[in-house]
Amino acid sequence: MVSPDLCDDLSAPRGPGAAVRHGPEPSASVASRPVGGAAGDAAHVGGCPRPLRAGAGPAPGGGRGRRGSLRAAARRASARLPPFGHDGTERPIERPQHPTKQKSYYSGKKKRHTVKNVLLINAVLTILFLSETYAGRTHDKRIADTTPYPLPVGSRLLQDLGFLAFTLDHVEIIMPIKKPRGRGRTRAQKAKNRRIARRRVRIEHVNSSVKRCRLVHDTCRLRKAGIRDLLMEICCGLHHVRVRLTSWQPMV
Repeated sequence: MVSPDLCDDLSAPRGPGAAVRHGPEPSASVASRPVGGAAGDAAHVGGCPRPLRAGAGPAPGGGRGRRGSLRAAARRASARLPPFGHDGTERPIERPQHPTKQKSYYSGKKKRHTVKNVLLINAVLTILFLSETYAGRTHDKRIADTTPYPLPVGSRLLQDLGFLAFTLDHVEIIMPIKKPRGRGRTRAQKAKNRRIARRRVRIEHVNSSVKRCRLVHDTCRLRKAGIRDLLMEICCGLHHVRVRLTSWQPMV
């Protein structure tokens, strides 16, 4: 589901999997706040990044033709646009009665039966995208692959190793360095992972804010079609209310 805080030119097509449909309208406390640093002048009101102009010329040494222009535009924009972040979150459900569903809904990470969603947030911690609800056994990357995000050219996306090998065209992926097999990370690699973790932890705070409600925190025993998606949408809308009423430290 797609948040109304997304710009019109960045919104994904309507339909299944498109971002939060019932989120609140942006308020002055959030909309008027700059996204931070030099990125503030490159953002619309509401923290929505401004897409690059189609006529951006190639940078020196960036190559000739349209492909070189896109690469040069992506490099210039990556230093200005605020980062985005995405992550998966799981909710417990009661044990299904059907043997096939018991296997598909069982999460080896949580050691119980769950359902899963993937959230995409912007720098001011507004949820821009909420995926459909999947069985707990479904991998985060598989969910992200089926729902491409409407991110502008040259933006940056923070993710964890659960999305390893996930890429988007003309989007810089920022993720920790995986430990090599048979040897450890270097001191520089560990320091880089800590810097990324300090930035990416903000989406974990968004997940905890959404799951503050017992509707999604406790075991869900409702089986009506679409009810689990509706509960998650309601809790995402309540998170938007908290962001409007209280000052949250932005993700930089």
